Amino acid sequence: MTLAVAVLALVTLQRVAELFLARRNSARLLARGGVEVGAGHYPFIVSLHAAWLIGLWIMAWDRPVAPLWMSLFLLLQLLRIWVIATLGDRWTTRIIVLPGAPLVRRGPYRVLSHPNYAVVVAEIAVLPIAFGLPAYALIFSALNAAVLWVRIRAENRALASLT
Repeated sequence: MTLAVAVLALVTLQRVAELFLARRNSARLLARGGVEVGAGHYPFIVSLHAAWLIGLWIMAWDRPVAPLWMSLFLLLQLLRIWVIATLGDRWTTRIIVLPGAPLVRRGPYRVLSHPNYAVVVAEIAVLPIAFGLPAYALIFSALNAAVLWVRIRAENRALASLT
């Protein structure tokens, strides 16, 4: 097994596990009176991320891995874990607001209002670059920027409605 295959396998397993966690947290939030907003763009986000990962499997499975860029990607994974741990049972891949619950203002949320998106933006660029695919990183970064433009606006409106 090449290092690239190992990395892609671990990223795939991580993303699948996160989808299960997000599904569980979403169900719990909705059961507690949470309200989902922006569901119309959610399939585009899922499709974009799936295409990004599938494309990496096709294009990068046999490529060398740049150690510096892979180190940066590993650092991003620590930041991802920090974001998920900070939100706890409120972390999900959907936009679900919980009326009456205060906004999370600890951990990375002390510094950024959307640290999860900052991590995702970096991941979408850094992993392909680690495999020597800068054009791939640029294309998916542009697509991700378009989706996040819609998503962050929807999330900001939903969060503003709570205050």
